[in-house]
Amino acid sequence: MSGIDVTFEGPLFDGRAAQAMGDYCDDARDSIAEFGEEYALNLMGLAFRHPTGYYESRVKTELVAADTARTHDSGVVYGPWLEGVGTRNRPRPGFPGYFHWRRTKEAVKTRGPQIAQQVLQRHLPGMR
Repeated sequence: MSGIDVTFEGPLFDGRAAQAMGDYCDDARDSIAEFGEEYALNLMGLAFRHPTGYYESRVKTELVAADTARTHDSGVVYGPWLEGVGTRNRPRPGFPGYFHWRRTKEAVKTRGPQIAQQVLQRHLPGMR
């Protein structure tokens, strides 16, 4: 009785597809985070009436988990006031805030899937 030899080859079996997928996930996370940071800084540049540059210089994006990046203002004490959620923003009449972080969150939520799709196109050849 003779046996049948089965050979598996290609990106799925030699690890190239898994590597390309991992690279894609990292690239998508970083691209979406970069978009968010740039979006927030652009909003600040358009809205702040008397910018000193300090607050904007404190905006950072950091990796908090393998699949998660976080953009923040490094805990600047007047950050909540600028956003409009600080205790000094109420009661009315008071400074309502610029809402730059809330707007950024919505923009990332809306544009994130599109950005991830564009990034995927760059990584597909490594998965084939």
